Amino acid sequence: MRIIPAIDIIDGKCVRLSKGDYNTKIIYNENPLEVAKEFEANGIQYLHLVDLDGAKSQHIVNHKILEGICSKTNLKIDFGGGLKSDEDLKIAFESGANQITGGSIAVKNPTIFKGWIKKYGSDKIILGADCSNRKIATTGWLETSELDVIEFIKQYEQEGVSYVICTDIAKDGMLQGTSNELYNEIMATSNVKLIASGGVSNLDDLILLKEMGCEGAIVGKAFYEGKITLKQLQELC
Repeated sequence: MRIIPAIDIIDGKCVRLSKGDYNTKIIYNENPLEVAKEFEANGIQYLHLVDLDGAKSQHIVNHKILEGICSKTNLKIDFGGGLKSDEDLKIAFESGANQITGGSIAVKNPTIFKGWIKKYGSDKIILGADCSNRKIATTGWLETSELDVIEFIKQYEQEGVSYVICTDIAKDGMLQGTSNELYNEIMATSNVKLIASGGVSNLDDLILLKEMGCEGAIVGKAFYEGKITLKQLQELC
């Protein structure tokens, strides 16, 4: 299982939220590049970079942060947040992203998202399936649709999606464990490569996700709050 630390960006700074609520913002570092370099120095190979300003404004905003990390580290970055147009996607890939994650766009403009899958391939386009009470959330989690998360994933698997990042919003940033029942259901009903996100509180959570068969796991607040150390992540990698 791939261990994928997360860096969320607001105003160019490394932050974390609780349940996606922008009012719960905690700034952990003024310089995301420093954090990324620390990950790389400890054997981490992957990074989940989220443009929270972009998610709210519905177009890419913090691509210079992406470009800086890509040019000064060898981390393989999946980038998401606010990617709504072909131009947004072009900027993300030209800035160095290895993969991009599309969530809201897959709900609100499926024609564009399906076009991305066909143009760039399933190894480059990740489906963001973030949900609240099993309903897919959009626009930086500020809105909730009527789409069931399981059906949403199955629908896009038929369109060629291979990778899915799924966050149970109720778990995100709460350090209370991951949504294992939901993840088991996703893996039982599809063949996607599931990247679990939200709720990781300690090393045991990561070990359990690995045993369940998740392709990857995203670690955020547990690292920033010292619940999981870089040494532990390195050993698990």
